[in-house]
Amino acid sequence: MTFLFDGPREAAATILLAHGAGAPMDSPALSGYANALAGAGLRVARFEFAYMAARRTAGTRKPPPRAETLQREYVDAVAALDAPGRLVIGGKSMGGRVASMVADELYAEGRIAGLLCLGYPFHPVGRPERLRTAHLAALRTPALIVQGTRDPFGTRDEVAAYALAPTIDILWLEDGDHDLRPRKAVSGLSAADHLRTMAEGVARWVRGLGA
Repeated sequence: MTFLFDGPREAAATILLAHGAGAPMDSPALSGYANALAGAGLRVARFEFAYMAARRTAGTRKPPPRAETLQREYVDAVAALDAPGRLVIGGKSMGGRVASMVADELYAEGRIAGLLCLGYPFHPVGRPERLRTAHLAALRTPALIVQGTRDPFGTRDEVAAYALAPTIDILWLEDGDHDLRPRKAVSGLSAADHLRTMAEGVARWVRGLGA
């Protein structure tokens, strides 16, 4: 398994990130998150599920498999990484969703310290009735979801009505979309502003995991 690394080797915590359904581990969005988190003093490792890695050599673009079928691959990535110190698992969109499905198993075994979801896909776009939150109601793993307030996969108003476990914290980014980007003309904020807020918030949360 191939990993992309950012951040100091001596960091007290490593964050393992998986990509979203349609973009690879070196996509502009995921690279931006990794660089920002590294700048906040965290070690970041990125990896790809097999279907995405195959796109690099096959010359075809098959649709992603169901998130449920990728759980074992995520657990295998944790084992292959064998990170020292505290490990937080997570990812962008679907990658974070898959991580959330295996988090409690790994947390109970003492293999991870927390879960980080960047733009969680609470429901498919335009289908708010098809919630992907059942397992989040009983999540035992400390978790942080970073979400834009106008994310079409789950806006702030929509998420307020969901039954989520008390272990889950949400960092809301004003006017952010699914990639956490705001409309500067509307919010007065830039994508760089939100990346900095995200990274600082994640760093504080990670430090709290060791308290």
